[in-house]
Amino acid sequence: MPGREELPSTLQRSPKDAQRTWIKAHDSAVEQYGEGERAHRVAYGALKHTHEKVGDHWERKEKGRRGPSDPQSARPRQLGGRSGEGVDEPASMQHLYDTAKRLDISGRSNMSKGELLEAIRKENRSRTRKSRGD
Repeated sequence: MPGREELPSTLQRSPKDAQRTWIKAHDSAVEQYGEGERAHRVAYGALKHTHEKVGDHWERKEKGRRGPSDPQSARPRQLGGRSGEGVDEPASMQHLYDTAKRLDISGRSNMSKGELLEAIRKENRSRTRKSRGD
């Protein structure tokens, strides 16, 4: 199973259901497009419908929050769009605040929704780099 061998480190630290989602989408994309970056993009796009990135791993979205987590996941690739890097952009302010609190992001109580989104993305990148030893 190619997807299992290519499982990114953030998914290795994630629940089995997140791993299964990514692997199934990846393997299907490999059959259609071949191995490479496109298969990975497809797999992450599928994963972002049900999971969000929190720190250095992926977690299931809140109940009722299924669907694309960012503009890029919601649009066909050729139309472009910015990636939310796994952060669930349409989530409620309270959910974003709670996520920022779990990640121990300082200043979160004074942040706007956009600032919370960016702070969570930044912390996710930082934790992913640290867990890889970068």
